[in-house]
Amino acid sequence: MALQQYFHACKYVSRNKVYITQSSNSRQGKSPAEEFAPLATTFRRRLLAGVGSASLVAVGANFGGLTSFLLGLVPESGRSLKLDVLYPIERYSRRIENNEGFEFIYPASWVGDQRLLYRAAERLERSLDPLPTNSPKSGNRPRKNVNEPIVAYGPPGSSGELNVSVIVSPVPLDFSIETFGGPKEVGEAVVKTITGQRSDVKGTLIESTMREDPKMNVKYYELEFKVESPSFKRHNVAVCCARGGRLFTLNAQAEESTWPELKSAFYRIANSFNLTS
Repeated sequence: MALQQYFHACKYVSRNKVYITQSSNSRQGKSPAEEFAPLATTFRRRLLAGVGSASLVAVGANFGGLTSFLLGLVPESGRSLKLDVLYPIERYSRRIENNEGFEFIYPASWVGDQRLLYRAAERLERSLDPLPTNSPKSGNRPRKNVNEPIVAYGPPGSSGELNVSVIVSPVPLDFSIETFGGPKEVGEAVVKTITGQRSDVKGTLIESTMREDPKMNVKYYELEFKVESPSFKRHNVAVCCARGGRLFTLNAQAEESTWPELKSAFYRIANSFNLTS
């Protein structure tokens, strides 16, 4: 049952759209990088030490994108301090989901799916309503769809074909993806589940790898696959892992025609996905 939930989660993000709503000239011929390069060493020292009023003011305000530019000079330091949650670093922002315990980076120009925000607000409003007197605890309250993304991002005003989303599904505490095989075996099962019994939908597993976080004792299965039908051709990069009775699935998808220009961004997103608790 747990593996079926994972397969259905992959099926949801692969066969459904996620709808997304919503510097000055160089002086004396020098590029901005050349002008600000001498500040890199000083900025690194101040950033790590957490002192220096001038740098703190810049970091606090991001004047004209200056903070993002300076953080780009020392990207490793900025990312290690999670400053990309507030300011883009090398054109990427970070999402940290504390409630569910995961994080990843995404293109800073992308925006969140407004539908998820509205639904979250509705759930919060319902949670504040008093329970009916004849209701056993919260049994009558609507349950969130386990196959609905927790978060989703994509270009503003896009059709929803290009996006990254994360689904978190409940599974038994002892659930382990490795029980069902290595990345290739699981990847092939995912693709088979996505295509289902439909003869007009074809899925192809392209790549399957595993990375491990010994500190968190988590194994991440990274899968790259294509899903094609007469009406669409999509390229997907997914990451799945399990911990503490929860199954995490990140999926980034794009139209096959745009894959060559997006693959480096997708790999970067996938590699950044980590559990935080």
